Amino acid sequence: MQTALTPDTFRKLYRDFADQNPKWNDIPSSTGDIYQWDEKSDYIHEPPFFGNFSMEPGHIEEIRGARALGIFGDTVTTDHISPAGAIKESSPAGRYLMSRGIQPRDFNSYGSRRGNDLVMTRGTFANVRIKNLMVPGTEGGVTRCFANGKGEEMSIFDAAMKYAETHTPLVILAGHEYGTGSSRDWAAKGTRLLGVKAVVAASFERIHRSNLVGMGVLPLQFPDGTTAQSLGLDGSEVFSIIGLSEKIKPGETVRLEIEGESQQKRSMPVKVRIDTPIEIDYYRHGGILPYVLRQLLSR
Repeated sequence: MQTALTPDTFRKLYRDFADQNPKWNDIPSSTGDIYQWDEKSDYIHEPPFFGNFSMEPGHIEEIRGARALGIFGDTVTTDHISPAGAIKESSPAGRYLMSRGIQPRDFNSYGSRRGNDLVMTRGTFANVRIKNLMVPGTEGGVTRCFANGKGEEMSIFDAAMKYAETHTPLVILAGHEYGTGSSRDWAAKGTRLLGVKAVVAASFERIHRSNLVGMGVLPLQFPDGTTAQSLGLDGSEVFSIIGLSEKIKPGETVRLEIEGESQQKRSMPVKVRIDTPIEIDYYRHGGILPYVLRQLLSR
């Protein structure tokens, strides 16, 4: 190794690196300091993470009047949340690609289209094996939407869009080891883009919990022995998270209020799984992306 790894070797291989790939250099590309997004591309699309960006961070405040987008059991993996495999023709992502003139044989996979938020958001919670307990006996990314008060069955993506029309915040309820598996970034990104404000779980996988905070989604933990199933929740309830404020500290307890269809209210403590002071800053800024950009622009 000492003989092979010499400075001269690296100088020879990398000195004229850009000129060693004429075919690569012949590919047309945009020039300038700002990337020119191609609206015709279905592989790379400008994500909305910096939409309406300002230098002022947001405020930590209570979440009221939220609806459940999904209720899941134990060991929901990041692949359940954001699959990387084949895109089903009947899925929201499949229907979107066909509306763009793309035939099913050319869908490729979610993994190959991870540069397109319009595909990946539609693919969030769309794994064909995920089981939403709001729709017992089914598999796939389906839920019950109460935007019109009827509990209509539809895809999770379509339900999220209906709730977005009325600016209704959303929550996910889950069991133990939520987000286990690979640290797939789109599992948190897609959750955020669907309009989910908080995930309440019995426990979290370490990296996914961190990724949720990094995208401005609040992780909350049920008390030991408590789950959505033990509470008898079916997704028709209205949820509020009381006690969130600018003074919140890592690991503090807030209250989860649950209002049933009969307007009866229950309340319980839940632990804020923002575990460090810097994560408080990330959450206040709406995620790590706007936090870092504001830090860079303020220098």
